[in-house]
Amino acid sequence: MGNVLELTALLWFLVCWLGYTEYSKRRAADRPCLSNTLDLYREDWMRVMLRRENRIADASVVGNLERNGAFFASSCLLILAGIITALGYTQEVMEVFSTMPFGTLPSREIWELRMVVLLVVFIYAFFKFTWSMRMYNFVSVMVGSAPPPGDTKTSPAGREAFARSAGNICNLAGDAFNLGLRSYYYALAVVGWFIHPIVFMAASTLVVIVLYRREFCSYALEALRAGKVFEEPAPGKPDSSPKPKS
Repeated sequence: MGNVLELTALLWFLVCWLGYTEYSKRRAADRPCLSNTLDLYREDWMRVMLRRENRIADASVVGNLERNGAFFASSCLLILAGIITALGYTQEVMEVFSTMPFGTLPSREIWELRMVVLLVVFIYAFFKFTWSMRMYNFVSVMVGSAPPPGDTKTSPAGREAFARSAGNICNLAGDAFNLGLRSYYYALAVVGWFIHPIVFMAASTLVVIVLYRREFCSYALEALRAGKVFEEPAPGKPDSSPKPKS
């Protein structure tokens, strides 16, 4: 019975993580959220960048965004090292945990399963953060190769295509960073598993609620939407404006 509850909790965690990821991606196609609103700001940023002679500020912003990913990626490595070390001392860690006033001590196999799940979460986060860093590096290259304002060889259509392309790469980098950051939230839910499977399930549900409220119902979203004029589709006409991915 105990193992059934453990596996049920793990299954619920996967449903919450994978289910919300897919839901947010589909929901962003027809409803304002932080992700698709920031996508529009990033495209505008690239258009403004093309009109500037001095692009030091743009390069500095891209560098700051890349360093954010580097910080979290290096943190993932430290956490992974700690988890791997704890796996090598499973019996000792379980003995220490048994002296704590909360939680129930499971079998060694279940304990190691919990550690492996936590390990997988941070491995996933590491790959997302490093991919985000690499794409911000692509954006840096594109900023450096952007045509200057006085360049007569590049047509207005070519400038718009360049801005959209650079904005799209920046959006993809932001999406990867967002997925990596979500992994930290889900890792906190996994920590609840070490207390009890029911706590794990409750924490997984709470993480989804927090992510949904911040992505679709937060004051930050209202502030971002208030700072930009969005075109509304004509009555009876479907909205043909591009919907960035979450």
